[in-house]
Amino acid sequence: MNGFGVMARMTRFWFVLAGVFFIIAGPAAALDLKGNFTQGGLVVGRTAPGALVSIDARPVRVAADGEFLLGFGRDAAATAELIVTYGDGRKESRRFAVKPRRYKVQRINGLARRKVTPTDADLARIRADNALIGAVRRLDTDHDYFKSGFAWPVRGPLSGVFGSLRILNGKPKSPHNGTDIAAPAGALVTAAADGMVALASDDMFYTGKTVMIDHGFGLTTVYAHMSKILVTKGTFVRRGDAIGRVGATGRVTGPHLHWGASLFASHLDPALLAGPMNRE
Repeated sequence: MNGFGVMARMTRFWFVLAGVFFIIAGPAAALDLKGNFTQGGLVVGRTAPGALVSIDARPVRVAADGEFLLGFGRDAAATAELIVTYGDGRKESRRFAVKPRRYKVQRINGLARRKVTPTDADLARIRADNALIGAVRRLDTDHDYFKSGFAWPVRGPLSGVFGSLRILNGKPKSPHNGTDIAAPAGALVTAAADGMVALASDDMFYTGKTVMIDHGFGLTTVYAHMSKILVTKGTFVRRGDAIGRVGATGRVTGPHLHWGASLFASHLDPALLAGPMNRE
């Protein structure tokens, strides 16, 4: 055999050896995390298929291909610990920082008195509404519709931002859990991502005409204050499909869309999901 033949065999040998090493080391290196490691942020992770994942000792749903979601609420702790248990029993632990945010204070006046200080009858309605919303936020479906990615459901100036401390008619209230987008009444509202319509209500006390979409794995979005709903519960929608029209129903001072996102009970910043808005 000439020298070139020997070199060719040696080259093939090292490629094979490298491939064997990659297969052996694969599971330990098969943890990838991408997203916003910040309060209100969503992180998409990927690990070896069949692995078990937990965040701060809470189990996380993992897709058949190894993809999973992590969400950090408005007041998430400064650090989090992720543990992955592979099929052969080995464990990998990662501790990472969650960036804190400084939230604005927003004062809104001119709201109807009952929308700030509800009557007993109003409180009964609010409890019923919250029960419906809470049921959607507890959904734990194995659909991975979220893989479609997210887009802004309507375009316009931001009249309210995630996490802001709200003072309504002079009274401190709960922090804002979404993003408000000012748009003309009647403007088309579209689904931010693929998903199943899990709620379509014509008259909620605070949010008026409201739609919620289940994107799978506990990730949901909400679209509130609309003037018209164009979908029904149980309808599958694609990102960009029409779901309603901008309105001024519920607790508002003018037409806009309240767009919110949650991973189970943790409110997320929807602006981080969609990225910068292109107003054109």
